Amino acid sequence: MDIFKPAFRIGAFVMALWGIFMLIPLAVTHGQTQEIDDFLLSAGCCFLLALLLFWLSRGELPLIKPRALFLVTALNWLLLCATGALPYLFASLDINLANAVFESVSGVTTTGSTTLTGLDQLPHSLLLWRSITQWVGGIGIILVAVAVLPVLRVGGMRLFRTESSEWTHLNDSHIRHIASQIGVVYLGISIICFLVYLGLGMSWFNALNHTFTTLSTGGYSTSDSSFGQFQNPSLMWASAVFMLLAGCPFLLLVASIQKSPLLLFQDKQVRLLLILVAIASLTVSAYRLLVEPGLEPADVLTTSTFNIVSIITTTGYASVDYTLWGSFPILIFGFLTFCGACSGSTSGGIKLFRFQLLAIFMREHILKALHPNAKVARFYHDRIVSEEILVASLAFLFFAAISWVVVSLLLALCGLDSVTALSASLTALMNVGPGFGPIIGPAGNFSTLPDAAKYILSIAMLLGRLEYLALVIIFTRGFWRW
Repeated sequence: MDIFKPAFRIGAFVMALWGIFMLIPLAVTHGQTQEIDDFLLSAGCCFLLALLLFWLSRGELPLIKPRALFLVTALNWLLLCATGALPYLFASLDINLANAVFESVSGVTTTGSTTLTGLDQLPHSLLLWRSITQWVGGIGIILVAVAVLPVLRVGGMRLFRTESSEWTHLNDSHIRHIASQIGVVYLGISIICFLVYLGLGMSWFNALNHTFTTLSTGGYSTSDSSFGQFQNPSLMWASAVFMLLAGCPFLLLVASIQKSPLLLFQDKQVRLLLILVAIASLTVSAYRLLVEPGLEPADVLTTSTFNIVSIITTTGYASVDYTLWGSFPILIFGFLTFCGACSGSTSGGIKLFRFQLLAIFMREHILKALHPNAKVARFYHDRIVSEEILVASLAFLFFAAISWVVVSLLLALCGLDSVTALSASLTALMNVGPGFGPIIGPAGNFSTLPDAAKYILSIAMLLGRLEYLALVIIFTRGFWRW
C-alpha cells in the first residue's frame, strides 16, 4: 500500500544511520572479541533491515499526508526501540528480553530508567551505547516536535506551526533546512558541554557519556550512584546549566544564536521554567536548612538546585537520595515531575506551555462567568490561540491522566505496591527516570520489577514520548478506514 511507502523509505534511512551509530562503541571495546562481535552483529541486523525497507519502498513515493505521517512517526520509533535492544541481547551479561527492551526504550525515549545494576563494572562499549541511544533519541524528539506534531494537531503543538513544519514531500527543503540548523546547534552545545566537563575534572569517557545524556535530558550515567559519583559542586552547576539549555526550545536557541541571546529570555516558557527552578530550589533549600540547621548553605543550594533542574527537565540524574529530605521536598519533586520543560526541547513531561494555555482558558472562563457576553481575546506570544489548540491541549491532559490511571492499575496487578505503581507509571509517562520509594527511587532501579511490568512501562515510555495520540491513533479502527 502507498500509505506505508514513506514510512518504509524513511525507516530504511533511519536503520542505516542507526547501524552506523552501533559501530561507534567499537572504539572502546579494548580489543575484546566478544564485544566487537556483538556490535558488528547488531549493526549488521540494522543494515539488513534497512535494505529490506528500501526494497519495500521502491518506486516513486506519494506525497506525505498527515495519515501517512502518523505511520512514519510510530514505525520509526518502534524500529529504533526494537533494534536498540540488540546490543543488550547479544552481550554475554545474561540480559533477558524484557530488560533489553526496557533499557532500549528508556534510552531512545530519553527516560533514563534502568534495569541494569553494577554499572561501574559494565563494559565501556555497552555504557557508551546506552548514552548514544539517548543522544540520538534527544535530537529525534526535537525534530518530531517541530516538524511532525504541529502537522498532526497533537496536544496543541499546532500553536508552534511554522513554514518549516509543512510536510509535502520527503525532499522538502524547509524540513532539511530546519533539521540541519537544529543538528548544528545540538552538536555544537554537545561539544561545549564535553569540553566543560573535561575541564572540571571528568575523565574523557565520563565526559562523553554525560554529555550525551545531559543534552538529551536522558540521565543515563556510568555509575550506580549516578551524578553522585563526582561530588563536585562545579560539575553540578555546569550540568544544571546545560540541562536547562536542553530544556529550552531548540528553534529558539537557533534564533538566539543567529540574532540575539535576549530572544531566549523573552520566551514565556523559558521565563516560567527559570522562575519555577528558582522558587523550587530556594524553597527546598530553606526547608532543609530549617530542618537541619547544621548543613552548609552552599552545599544545600547546590544539591537542591541540581536535583530540581534534573527533575523538571526530566533528565533524571541524582546526586543524592532526595527522598530522604522529608515529605515536603518529596511533594515538590512529585509536582515538578508533571511539568517537563519547554516544547521543542529534549525534555519530556506535559510541557510548560500547556499549563500556560490552561491558565488562559481559566482566565477566560472566569471572565465569562462574570460577564457572559464579553469577548475575550486569547493570545500566546502574539499568536491567537484557537479553539482547536485549546481542545487539543485539554485532550492531551485527558490522555495523560487516563494513561496514568490505567498504567498504575496494570502495575498494581503485576504485584507492585501503590507507591511504586503510581510513581513508576508517572515517571515512565513523563519520561523522567527515577520514581519514588525504596525500589525505584533515586537510590534504586527497575531491575527487580516483574517482566510484565517492564513491558507495560516500555509502552508507557513510548506513549509519553510521542505525546499519546501519535502512537495511539494507528491502533484505532477509524485510522484504517480512510
